[in-house]
Amino acid sequence: MTTPTTGHNSGDESDRLRLLIERVERLEEEKKGIADDIRDTYAEAKATGYDAKIMRVIVRLRKMKPDDRREMDAILETYKFALDMD
Repeated sequence: MTTPTTGHNSGDESDRLRLLIERVERLEEEKKGIADDIRDTYAEAKATGYDAKIMRVIVRLRKMKPDDRREMDAILETYKFALDMD
């Protein structure tokens, strides 16, 4: 872990740190706004008759690489078969 430097650069380093902290704070606010927008979109979908829970699953699946998705499907089928769920 590094310790803050003292001397003639400490003001510049303090400014840099402050700017970085402020940038993180702005990004956190943007993230909250985006999360609110996503929640509103799922609520809108639910109000029009879509199943928001299933939509979340689809979004998660679409993020996956096709090979990873196929592997997950194969494992799921294996587990379902072992549990006599089909």
